[in-house]
Amino acid sequence: MTPGPAVTERPPAERRSRVDPRMSARRTAVLREQGRRRLVVLSIGLGGTVLMVGVWFLLHSPLFSARVVTVTGNLHESAAQVVAQAGLSSHPPLLDVHAGAAAARIEQLPWVRSASVHVSWPDGVHIAVSEETPRLVMSAPGGGWKILSADGRVLGASQVRPPGLLLLTVPQQPGAPGSLLPPRDAGGLHVAATLPASFAAQVTGVTVEPQGWIQLTMTTPILVDIGSTAQLTAKYEDVSAILAGATLHTGDVIDVSVPQAPTVTPG
Repeated sequence: MTPGPAVTERPPAERRSRVDPRMSARRTAVLREQGRRRLVVLSIGLGGTVLMVGVWFLLHSPLFSARVVTVTGNLHESAAQVVAQAGLSSHPPLLDVHAGAAAARIEQLPWVRSASVHVSWPDGVHIAVSEETPRLVMSAPGGGWKILSADGRVLGASQVRPPGLLLLTVPQQPGAPGSLLPPRDAGGLHVAATLPASFAAQVTGVTVEPQGWIQLTMTTPILVDIGSTAQLTAKYEDVSAILAGATLHTGDVIDVSVPQAPTVTPG
């Protein structure tokens, strides 16, 4: 048998030498470009992080803190009390001042009916307060008087009775400033708030009996038994008619607990 032609194996170096140098250069350039892009992205990310950290520290510096706090509309609550209740006494960074939460805290003060908080960069906070109007007075345990709003909120205390306020008497003594009268006293509050102009100026006091019966004390002086708060309009009309047309004496009791069937009992 005649042997076939011999096959010569090319060495690895010779095979590699057949790769186009231009392709090799292109591949190297692509790898380098990818490396540069990764470096740029990394640099941008690092720079952004450093910038954000710097801005955070700047906004939390005294330069942007609540250094100038103004309070308007307050009369019974001092500006210092309002600022402290809002959590601004320590001059926190404006970035940490939450206007809604601060206003809600201020409205917990006894005399404050509503409050609004506005942040003014770079270092200001303005607080506008609207206070309650005193409408009622109650005797306090141990002496003195408690001042109340029309909705039964205890506003404060006084050693002397404030003039011009309607005396409210209920079975239970009023609580601390900022507290509300219990729901069982709502009838007396409703009557005190709805007295008609025809005789409201003659009423000196509203009394709520333990069973819920409501009685008015008048300047005459006479008493008016209202009964429950049902059909108040008709009961007020009965009282107005009797005050205008009947001859009354000290101690007389007008009973309008049954509408359109009033009675007058001599004192």
